[in-house]
Amino acid sequence: MAENERLMDIFGIDVFNETVMAERLPKKTFVALKKTIDNGEELDPMVAEVVANAMKDWAIEKGATHFTHWFQPMTGVTAEKHDSFISPAPAGKIIMEFSGKELIKGEPDASSFPSGGLRATFEARGYTAWDCTSPAFLKEDAAGVTLCIPTAFCSYTGEALDKKTPLLRSMEALSKQAVRVLHLFGDTDVTNVSCSVGPEQEYFLVDKEKYLKREDLIFTGRTLFGAMPPKGQEMDDHYFGSIKERVAAFMKELNTELWKLGVLAKTQHNEVAPAQHELAPIYATANIATDHNQLVMECMKKVANRQGLACLLHEKPFAGVNGSGKHDNWSMVTDTGKNLLNPGKVPHENTKFLFFLAAVIKAVDEHAELLRLSASNPGNDHRLGANEAPPAIISMFLGEQLEDILEQLISNGTAATSKQGGKLLTGVHSIPYIKKDATDRNRTSPFAFTGNKFEFRMVGSSMSIAGPNTVLNTIVADALREMADELEKAKDFDKAVIKLIKKTVTEHKRIVFNGNGYSDEWLAEAEKRGLPNVKSMVEAIPYLVREDSVEMFERQGVYTRTELESRAEINYEIYSKAINIEAKTMIEMASKLYIPAVIKYTKSLADSILAVKGAVSGADVSVQEELLTKTSVLLAQSQKALSDLKEKVVTAAVKEEGAVRANYFHEEVFTAMARLREPIDALEMIVDKSVWPVPTYGDLLFEV
Repeated sequence: MAENERLMDIFGIDVFNETVMAERLPKKTFVALKKTIDNGEELDPMVAEVVANAMKDWAIEKGATHFTHWFQPMTGVTAEKHDSFISPAPAGKIIMEFSGKELIKGEPDASSFPSGGLRATFEARGYTAWDCTSPAFLKEDAAGVTLCIPTAFCSYTGEALDKKTPLLRSMEALSKQAVRVLHLFGDTDVTNVSCSVGPEQEYFLVDKEKYLKREDLIFTGRTLFGAMPPKGQEMDDHYFGSIKERVAAFMKELNTELWKLGVLAKTQHNEVAPAQHELAPIYATANIATDHNQLVMECMKKVANRQGLACLLHEKPFAGVNGSGKHDNWSMVTDTGKNLLNPGKVPHENTKFLFFLAAVIKAVDEHAELLRLSASNPGNDHRLGANEAPPAIISMFLGEQLEDILEQLISNGTAATSKQGGKLLTGVHSIPYIKKDATDRNRTSPFAFTGNKFEFRMVGSSMSIAGPNTVLNTIVADALREMADELEKAKDFDKAVIKLIKKTVTEHKRIVFNGNGYSDEWLAEAEKRGLPNVKSMVEAIPYLVREDSVEMFERQGVYTRTELESRAEINYEIYSKAINIEAKTMIEMASKLYIPAVIKYTKSLADSILAVKGAVSGADVSVQEELLTKTSVLLAQSQKALSDLKEKVVTAAVKEEGAVRANYFHEEVFTAMARLREPIDALEMIVDKSVWPVPTYGDLLFEV
């Protein structure tokens, strides 16, 4: 069978998708379920009962013995509890059953997941609720075949304990306000607006045997020690380079796994850093894109393991080379098929586009700190602001064409022209001319317009995209609400809408920056503009519970004050625990691996000096003595830094939980970790490789 025919046969084979539902459900049931999925209408329990039976029969035919409510708690990864389909029958027999109630509701232990105080230890009850807008799917592993049902996860008292519930709420909020605006424009046929998302996933692949010899990679996902090899990424030869056989085999198997799950894996290539790669999918609605991205990360880990590799999703697994992000491409699409962020051929005449563009500009400017927090985790602190990723300062790149249109609006009240891209002439007549885009791309911008969407480049590679898209949906919904309130009062809509667009972009143009976001000049310019420079996760967390943030989230029905306060506590806890684990891992590696190895090396040097002196009178042993002196000095520095780090970790444990402890880890423990790393990395460049206790950067980055 040809490869393309095989792909047509396997794509979505493990998904209870619309095609399968149309085949297996009674027409009346299918229509009712579609109304719930498409329009958010309440689900009839009888419909759920019929769907459950059809879903069970389909899953069993494909070998499933168990089902699970697949959900996304505040850990950032997925969770599942498996139940078999079996029920007792007379005469010691069993039957295979799955009810509508089991489809709709599950009950995991809520107190065992991060809750930020929403659930006490003795308050265990929580519920998972079926998200019928995201299709069920089958997972096959050593446990067999399991039917996975995407669900939301809430506490007994109704608060969201997961990342999916707020995302779904934000999607509804955005749709409500966008539809409201479109109806003012006369598009009364539009009943729903969805956010379309495509997350690009960057990752590293290293040899599994070498990975298992690095405790830091195992416990923290990144190398806590390691000197740069003679070659890094400076030759730019890995980016888009020929894919190695071992990596290609991984990619082929990964694609097959993802296609079976209905994930539209589209693009694969080598990234900038050695051993770094990227996978990008075709766009899907935000909740499905979120589910799919979680599956992408799970499959990457699983397939890598089968291929004798380890997949690293940490934002900065290796110091000195590029880290990994997850560029979140976001746009708004109507149920009539129109992309609201598509400027068209003559953007200056596309008032509707300019209105929605102005709303996004307003939203990002007013809530830049929330966007910064949505892309924050302990790993991303190593990446943001370096010359490889967007800076920590939020700004928007619009390109020459749109910036020119906005300047016309600000100066003249109207826009009369749109800059065009023209032709790209290569000077080679046998190569056909290429039509250029109207604007270049800017890889240094955290939030860049790229033709018909915005690319939020700050999101970390290991993160769920639910959080960033929840924030983005909500802040844009709130901007649209405020602008719609003003438009609804207008007597002359056409004049009022142009006036409002001009007013909005004039008030918020400070957020637009088309230049080099890596430059020192931009830091000074951003400060002059009054743009926030939130340098770390710990600094970003308080903005989540700032009064204007709380009011906005509550106004849009996305988070309650209690839910926001809980998430602030969870974020502080996540940061403290992550740095604590890293510090303890450093202590263990330094105490049990590095320092003993260096002591062994110094002994061999000392023995060498004595042996040479004893064998040859007056022999020159200055080289050995210089090495011994240098090594001994660095060894002493290592021991001192190790002792200091141990003290800091002990002190951190008695600090008040929450902001106080997180800030101590950020300011004191993290700094002490850097002081320990420095002399040990220097020793790596001196000590005999045969004595060095772990694989080096050269071993990890270049030997796959």
